[in-house]
Amino acid sequence: MELWIPITIAAAFCQNLRSALQKHLKGQLGTTGATFVRFGYGVPFAFLYAAVLHLVFGYALPEPNVRMVAAGAFGGLMQILGTFLLIHLFSFRNFAVGTAYSKTEPIQAALFGFVVLGEQITLAAGLFILIGIIGVVVISLARVPLSASAIRSSLMGRPALIGLASAAAFGASAVAYRTATLSLEGTGVPMQAAYALVYATLFQTIVMAGWMAAREPDQLRASLKAWRAAIWVGAAGVAGSIGWFTAMTLQNVAYVRALAQIELVFTFLASWLVFKEVIVRSEIFGCVLIVAAVIGVILLS
Repeated sequence: MELWIPITIAAAFCQNLRSALQKHLKGQLGTTGATFVRFGYGVPFAFLYAAVLHLVFGYALPEPNVRMVAAGAFGGLMQILGTFLLIHLFSFRNFAVGTAYSKTEPIQAALFGFVVLGEQITLAAGLFILIGIIGVVVISLARVPLSASAIRSSLMGRPALIGLASAAAFGASAVAYRTATLSLEGTGVPMQAAYALVYATLFQTIVMAGWMAAREPDQLRASLKAWRAAIWVGAAGVAGSIGWFTAMTLQNVAYVRALAQIELVFTFLASWLVFKEVIVRSEIFGCVLIVAAVIGVILLS
């Protein structure tokens, strides 16, 4: 098994955990504050990871370059935007359709990867990616009463547009991060990923802290007061980001983000096994589609 596969699955699990913690914090902090804690409280953990690689495992520190600085900054801004839009979706009563649209990220990442890096995927791999997205959409809409009028309004409504915009931002961010890590070639994949992660996370923290200090100081103060819960968001977020940055250094972004759809299967299993929630047939069908897509992507990559 190629190394990027278990790394991506681990990252998806950590992201699932981070999302659950972040959603809980939104009730206390609001959209901006819940977005900020992912980055602000992740900085120390990102620095710690890079330091361990350098001091314990002997990886040399890379020299920053213009491509890494520009791509890392752009990726950081797009990730902030994508996170903000995704959290904002929870404010809508009919957010399920928007959330389903936000899962079109692998397709958009594939398009950005082709335009920016010239990366291509096979027709068969593209088909499996599409199957996975269909599975995600099926699960996302499983408990939504869908009439013809409801579907029509949902497709034309703000949640759908926000979901698509969120997916586009995350897709662009993923390609930018791969560009940043590849520009550091020669220092070893773990350090390439770690160095780009430290830079991007620090950049995001500075940008968001500055914005909040000027425009939403109450949110910044609330984020600092909620450190006991927020620090876990930061830890889980960086653990996931380490996996994403490393996997995207090793493999085409479209394949990584397609495999990452397994995150929703983790969510489904937790709801069923831990919280004892009743499942419906369409959710099972959606999970089967995602698992089939994941297996297909793995076999074809």
